[in-house]
Amino acid sequence: MTSPSSVPLSILDLAIVERGATPRDALTASVTLAQRAEALGYSRVWYAEHHNMAAIASSATSVLIAHVAAHTRTIRLGAGGIMLPNHSPLVIAEQFGTLASLHPGRIDLGLGRAPGSDQVTAQALRRDVYAADRFPEDVLELQGFLTGESRVDGVDAIPGKGTDVPLYVLGSSLYGAQLAALLGLPYAFASHFAPQALEQAVATYRREFRPSAQLDAPYVMAGVNVILADTDDAAQEQLVAVRRARVARFVERGAALTDAQADAVLASPQGRHLATMMRYTAVGIPELVRRYLDEFTAHADADELVVVPAGPTAADRLHSIELLAGVAGLVPA
Repeated sequence: MTSPSSVPLSILDLAIVERGATPRDALTASVTLAQRAEALGYSRVWYAEHHNMAAIASSATSVLIAHVAAHTRTIRLGAGGIMLPNHSPLVIAEQFGTLASLHPGRIDLGLGRAPGSDQVTAQALRRDVYAADRFPEDVLELQGFLTGESRVDGVDAIPGKGTDVPLYVLGSSLYGAQLAALLGLPYAFASHFAPQALEQAVATYRREFRPSAQLDAPYVMAGVNVILADTDDAAQEQLVAVRRARVARFVERGAALTDAQADAVLASPQGRHLATMMRYTAVGIPELVRRYLDEFTAHADADELVVVPAGPTAADRLHSIELLAGVAGLVPA
């Protein structure tokens, strides 16, 4: 059985804006988290494109990556992911080509096809309603710009051309698995919030994978929430706080709810659905979490785990990655 000590560990940082805090506070905390992750031996930190969400500050994903990269030295940084139908492939190639030119060998580009928002926000982004249908073609166009083999006559990405920024397909369904396999790209499954199709999608990806210039064998990354604390009771208390905060974030769009109101929503059918989104969550003292991640790594057939520190405060999340690094056998930088 594989274990956290035998696969790379990476981090998805949601740049959470805590209640009463500001986006600046969240972005400052993201820098601190990345610096600590670098020192502890994590492989990479990714940030996700979300829009119109009061609790998440990573909407301008490439700008955040640039800021964190300027305050770190060696750790890989990237998007997990850029919602490509929100953008032209050329613009994303230029942005990530610029990042790769400034920070060579450190930049990743994960790609998704969802809007990262609701339908009204998607309209405000000027998103074409048919853009998701062109996702495979847009991925190839973007790849061409980055490799220097442009699919658009007379147009190059500058910066971008020849930077060969590695691409990753993000997904939570068979669609993403099949596309990643067809294009010969690494596949990152969003099991930290969409767990239902994990096993089937990974099996499909491995079965249908075709080698490419970027990748000669399948490579699976799987997301999992983590909440570690010095005592199990403290970890469980954090989990309760996280569930209540997610109710406010997804059900009431960040509205202030009392604990009793949040618990009432959690007991409803809608709340129970939110709970299933966190099916893959490791909670407890370090040794318990390590055993959970051992089992999850095998269950997901993963080559790399992307852990999502889910504690309610920046200090909680930082402590989680420190405890996890110690028990997972990461080698400090």
